[in-house]
Amino acid sequence: MRSFALFVLTVIVIVLFAPAAFAQESGGGAASVANSVALAAGFSMAIASAGGAIGQGLATAHACEGLARNPGAEAAIRFALILGLVLIESMALYTFAIIFLKVK
Repeated sequence: MRSFALFVLTVIVIVLFAPAAFAQESGGGAASVANSVALAAGFSMAIASAGGAIGQGLATAHACEGLARNPGAEAAIRFALILGLVLIESMALYTFAIIFLKVK
């Protein structure tokens, strides 16, 4: 019951303060949109970098675990690891390229 009351209170606070947070001053429309695009681009790059870092860490950890369990499969595991790391890193690079093209 306490968590539900906290949830309801949070929703009420958000509903009451959201109009003031998103209010726009007169005359600042174009600059505001450009700032919003740059801010969204920064957040998207941060999310892509965080996702890539987590993915690379997990891939490397599991590759090390696989090598420890089966040293005879070293070549196959190394190839799969390098291919996986390249694909994971390309996601962050594609995000960077799209952001670079979008924010001028």
